[in-house]
Amino acid sequence: MFFLLQLFINNEFVDSVSGKTFPTLNPANERKIADVAEADKADVDRAVSAARAAFEIGSEWRKLDASARGRLINKLASLIERDIEYIANLETLDNGKPYEDSVFDIGCAIDTFRYYAGWCDKIHGNTIPADGQLFSLTRKEPVGVVGQIIPWNYPILMLAWKWGPALATGCTLVLKPAEQTPLTALYVAALSKEAGFPAGVINVLTGYGPTAGAAIASHPDINKVAFTGSTEVGRLVLAAGAKSNLKRVSLELGGKSALVICSDADVDEAVEIAHGAVFNNHGQNCCAGSRTFVQEDLYDEFVKKAVAKATARKVGDPFTDGIQQGPQVDDELFNKVLSLIKSGKEEGAKLECGGDRWGKEGYFIQPTVFSNVSDNMRIAREEIFGPVQSIIKFKTLDEAIRRANDSTYGLAAGIVTKDVNMALIFAQSVHAGSVWVNCYDAVVPQAPFGGYKQSGFGRELGEDSLKEYLEVKTVTIKMPYKI
Repeated sequence: MFFLLQLFINNEFVDSVSGKTFPTLNPANERKIADVAEADKADVDRAVSAARAAFEIGSEWRKLDASARGRLINKLASLIERDIEYIANLETLDNGKPYEDSVFDIGCAIDTFRYYAGWCDKIHGNTIPADGQLFSLTRKEPVGVVGQIIPWNYPILMLAWKWGPALATGCTLVLKPAEQTPLTALYVAALSKEAGFPAGVINVLTGYGPTAGAAIASHPDINKVAFTGSTEVGRLVLAAGAKSNLKRVSLELGGKSALVICSDADVDEAVEIAHGAVFNNHGQNCCAGSRTFVQEDLYDEFVKKAVAKATARKVGDPFTDGIQQGPQVDDELFNKVLSLIKSGKEEGAKLECGGDRWGKEGYFIQPTVFSNVSDNMRIAREEIFGPVQSIIKFKTLDEAIRRANDSTYGLAAGIVTKDVNMALIFAQSVHAGSVWVNCYDAVVPQAPFGGYKQSGFGRELGEDSLKEYLEVKTVTIKMPYKI
């Protein structure tokens, strides 16, 4: 027997208008977990109407004090913390990441909600010394109804990144989780009602990108869309938003990030950092350091130790203790990664380890390392989103910077060195939204995250993210005389 999971609209779980459903699968064994209601345009209309009503002046949500919004967000964080084991089991079942990784991600989501809860009563405008007999001030007001479309690689964490600033600023929202991983979003939606969020503030629609996602991006009564996903789909979201009502759009897209290992680095530390940069979350990370540049003096030793590290990586059932890598999320990604591995072999890179599927069922791929990779190879230019490390040799820092910047992407970059001058030169010169020195993927709620170039625009996290959900209104008053 399989359960039917419904849409969450106006604080109630409801069937889709069409009655259509789709299965969500366990990527570790390719078996169905449950059937999920499939939203399309009619359901988006219902959810947007609920969100619009909740946003109207005089609604329960708009009458809340800012500090009361903060208490609601903190209550939601506490409920997630209360149910962390159950939610982690759902995340691992639906996504395939190891259970301990799911627990870690949920902890980060809780931290994110608590960070934004603290912002609610600190969003304010300015007074302006205007010329003449005028008094001017600014108000910062919520942008309105927000559509949010999130990916499957960090399901609950991406939900927190999107909900946090939207709720802190007083917006209402319609969220579409990825069709591969709808379970935790629906569970947290239920917790939002338990926390006491008024009806219509939070709506969750499960469905596919070309139908539900497209309807959100093009809806004329949605004021802003926040999208995290591929660059290809990001272009479609941007075009739909412009065509419908010129809505505000923020995009956090793909990457092909470079991690530069200098010859003065401690090789064991560098191998550890580079391994995590590529293989964490099965390589399913938009800012993965999948181009590992290693200075020539250190290259051979680094390759040897990187291969040993990858070979020792434990792959298997994500619910088993000690497992470091579960399956890729679905068959489409599984086949894409294997295709790119094949291209690396055919284009002349040296396969040092891995290179094939792991096991007989599920979407598992062996941790794979290539050496002798050149910049023109597909594995050095295309986003792989899998456990594949490409190790590239360089001579000088200037060369490494030039080659790191030779990409259509600009999401992140990193450098491992003991020389602070080299680190500063790299940080100033590389075209990337995040630069990590002697660490990688160090993302915290307090610091902004986002990309350059075709990695998107707008920022998640930090104070900067709040600007994406706010309008600035100038109020100017004529005074009887100049003060």
